[in-house]
Amino acid sequence: MTHKTKGIVLRTIKYGETSLVVTIFTELFGVQTYMVNGVRSSKGASAKANYFQPAAILDLVVYHRPTQAMQRIKEFSWAFLYRDLLSNVIRNSIASYMVELLHKCLKQPEPNADLFNFCEAALLQLDEADKRVTANFALFFAVQLPHFFGFRLDDNYSNKYSVLDLQEGNFTDEHPRHPNFIEGEWATITSQLLKVMQPHELDTFTLNRETRRSLLLKYQEYYSLHIQDFGQMKTLTVLHEVL
Repeated sequence: MTHKTKGIVLRTIKYGETSLVVTIFTELFGVQTYMVNGVRSSKGASAKANYFQPAAILDLVVYHRPTQAMQRIKEFSWAFLYRDLLSNVIRNSIASYMVELLHKCLKQPEPNADLFNFCEAALLQLDEADKRVTANFALFFAVQLPHFFGFRLDDNYSNKYSVLDLQEGNFTDEHPRHPNFIEGEWATITSQLLKVMQPHELDTFTLNRETRRSLLLKYQEYYSLHIQDFGQMKTLTVLHEVL
């Protein structure tokens, strides 16, 4: 039986001479792994393989059997053609960070329509964002994503509660006994980021490269504390360079 669903490509691995193994976050079935045969030329990449770039949003017709670890795709097409997200170095680096972060959080193949809609909208907004919004987009995505996985940061920041305890996920009035916390300017900025409702509001943030780099490292630390076997973000090194 076939099903129609949209999907966001998370990871693509070459298999054999002409095939791909693709991890896709689907609207209907959550995260799934698909074998896609015959989309690569034996002499190099083909146009069909371009559909399966990380962050691509596709319309899919898929075969789905819940008992199988790997599914198959019957038909695929662009659900949305980006302006330049897949070709622009900065936007693509940020999008790659976003999909890696999402992939690391998705442990079970369960549908989550709200999460899918948030991620789809975020990628579309990144594609259209101006320079300042683009520069701060990874920070916005990193602090908003935990909301969908049950470990959101509590924005209870105040002059008294100004130290962000990364283990507890809230602001406190004293330093924790562990080293996993954010204080000072970085805590203030994090509180401000938590108040952002739409990405266009990011144009009010004037942050330098070192601040962005430090915050992203701290946010990675936060995810590591709350997601089992989270590990290190491979895309973070590239993102530090382009930002």
